[in-house]
Amino acid sequence: MDHPELQSRPPSPLVEAVDERFAAHGVRLLLKRDDLVHPELPGNKWRKLAPNLRAALEAGHDRLVTFGGAYSNHLRATAAAGRLLGLGTIGIVRGDELAGRPLNDSLARCAADGMRLHFVSRSRYRAKADPQAQALLLDEAGASGAYVVPEGGSNALALSGCAELGRELHGVTDVAAVACGTGGTLAGLAAGLAPGQRALGVPVLAGGFLSAEIRSLQAEAYGGPAGDWSLAEDFHHGGYARVPAALESFAADFASRHGLPVERIYVAKLLWALTALTQSDAFPPGTTVTAIITGRP
Repeated sequence: MDHPELQSRPPSPLVEAVDERFAAHGVRLLLKRDDLVHPELPGNKWRKLAPNLRAALEAGHDRLVTFGGAYSNHLRATAAAGRLLGLGTIGIVRGDELAGRPLNDSLARCAADGMRLHFVSRSRYRAKADPQAQALLLDEAGASGAYVVPEGGSNALALSGCAELGRELHGVTDVAAVACGTGGTLAGLAAGLAPGQRALGVPVLAGGFLSAEIRSLQAEAYGGPAGDWSLAEDFHHGGYARVPAALESFAADFASRHGLPVERIYVAKLLWALTALTQSDAFPPGTTVTAIITGRP
């Protein structure tokens, strides 16, 4: 039987955001409040982690190990999940220069939830997809034998959880848009949507690598492409965790207009992109666009 924290949860709320910047172009904006799906594992973090956590428990693991940067929401969610489920957690963190510095708020939260942090150089972190390099990293982190959750939580199991998000949107939207880090949420979301609906991803990192990652994830999970999806590039605002003044001002204004706590690293970039795309007439009049709110500040 599932641990209570991993049992199916009701669909997250869907609310309309009346906004003249969209209405003037004939576009209806909905907000899928996935940030409310779980009190401590908001949005895509719960959807991606829950299937992996079930697999870990079923296999008898008592520890989890995963990967992330200094501001990783995924690390925070994994640490919280470990605390809730009574599992040990190890976080392999990008950037060995961080080891001698005070922890930022995000990493401090991980540590408070019991995660043991192991800092590695950026070059070694990039090599973690290589099985031998990963095995050495796990050994050095004291994590050999732990259940491995990939960076961002994105794997075939995670896609099954994110596909449920798509199914919750059947019949209510034309476009379902989500901010993307590793691409797993978009890959599963697109697979779960109904024919005639499409998924739109807004990458929060520069580099243009996500299309290949999404195709690879879908091939692993479904044997090939699944659903209609595309990416809106060039809305990363300089890269991951970069929040320039214009984006900060936009996020504060959107929060004031709609009473929505706007998370800056992912959600603000998504909402900025949808506003800009609407104002450039990227969506035909009569389109309903749903912004999936994946996290909280």
